[in-house]
Amino acid sequence: MTADDSFGRLDDDDFPAYTMGRAADMLGTTQSFLRAIGEARLITPLRSAGGHRRYSRYQLRIAARARELVDRGTPIEAACRIVILEDQLQEAQRINAEQRRSSGSANPPAAA
Repeated sequence: MTADDSFGRLDDDDFPAYTMGRAADMLGTTQSFLRAIGEARLITPLRSAGGHRRYSRYQLRIAARARELVDRGTPIEAACRIVILEDQLQEAQRINAEQRRSSGSANPPAAA
């Protein structure tokens, strides 16, 4: 990948642009927190050729949500599970809305 290719991907939410140190600074947390949520399988950072963790903006948003929960007293394992479930729910809602649009039914049926 050339420098021009990397520059063009900066707007890509999934591009692993941030080192662990930079990610921790941006989130106002520690590198050990990022390792812990990685161990809990909330996020899986990509690795550079040298083996260093690299994070995307999407992963940083997920980590920030986990940090909010941990800061409120939620154990890290529970916070990671909550964030995973929230993400799954959001994706299911997106798929449902897409299917409703494609079937021509913009409004869901009313509950009886």
